[in-house]
Amino acid sequence: MPEPLISVLMPVHNGGDWLAAAVASVLAQDGVALELLLIDDRSSDGAIERLPVEDPRLRVIPVAGAGLVDALNTGLAAARGHWLARMDADDECLPGRLTTQLVYLQRHPEVAIAGCRVESLGAVMGAGWSRYLEWSNALAGPDAIARELFVESPLVHPGWMLPTTLARELGGWRHGDFPEDYEFLLRAAQLGLRFGKPEPVLLRWRDHGGRLTRTDPRYAPAAFLALKARHLALWRLQGRPVWIAGAGPTGRDLCDALDREGVPVLGFYELHPRRIGGSKRGRPVWAQHEVDRAPPDAFGLVAVGSPGSRERIRGEFRALPWREGEDWLFVA
Repeated sequence: MPEPLISVLMPVHNGGDWLAAAVASVLAQDGVALELLLIDDRSSDGAIERLPVEDPRLRVIPVAGAGLVDALNTGLAAARGHWLARMDADDECLPGRLTTQLVYLQRHPEVAIAGCRVESLGAVMGAGWSRYLEWSNALAGPDAIARELFVESPLVHPGWMLPTTLARELGGWRHGDFPEDYEFLLRAAQLGLRFGKPEPVLLRWRDHGGRLTRTDPRYAPAAFLALKARHLALWRLQGRPVWIAGAGPTGRDLCDALDREGVPVLGFYELHPRRIGGSKRGRPVWAQHEVDRAPPDAFGLVAVGSPGSRERIRGEFRALPWREGEDWLFVA
């Protein structure tokens, strides 16, 4: 067997009936030499034993620890390929996924981590899932992704590809009270690394009630918000004070998270007439046109994420002396 060019990391814990299709979709990728590292986190359902273990590209590796982070880092340590691709045991790669991402990375050296556009596989569990897919798929170029990096994780985790050496230099995935993939991307962005996606849909992504993102508190909205606040304070704000656009529940929770990180929050901007002139979290609530209430060096965080709000707010802010990415960012 030739040395693999791409190592595909697929953690699994009791993959059930979906595992065989996920594995087959990777092994069917043509045009590249690959190895599929199936990192087994103490499975007991017999699904791994039903796989085509005679295929020399498939390597089953017991996890050195327990849980997703340990499984990913076990696979990273064992990877032999120059490139590292992620895959989950309940999803399916579309034909040409790996070659398309590889060509994209080779043609765009400014991109350190490639994601991919995805389509839903199986039943959709709610409107939030559909909105997230629409939002994520719309972000392709590095500039667009950087502008909305603090909204949510812009790259679907099982759709990543990056150099194996880069993943090792970043220290792999980390344990913590946060979503491990989003923390990885924010840590990479702190170093100035850029992200992008090729054009076509390359992954079928399954939603179901047993997904960690629906069952584990590390993926709850509060965990995402705390992680955003931590990285905003750590490197993105560069010591600037903050104003928050939106004094609703998300804005107030963001203020609390920034308070915990020691970030000075000066006040809120609002459109809702009943909130203007009052106070939230002990800070004043100003009308949006009162731009002189915050000092010129203050940074804006827009905590409004209702459907259509980003387009509306971008349009309104064009008339104000605030530049997206330099003076303000969306965080919801």
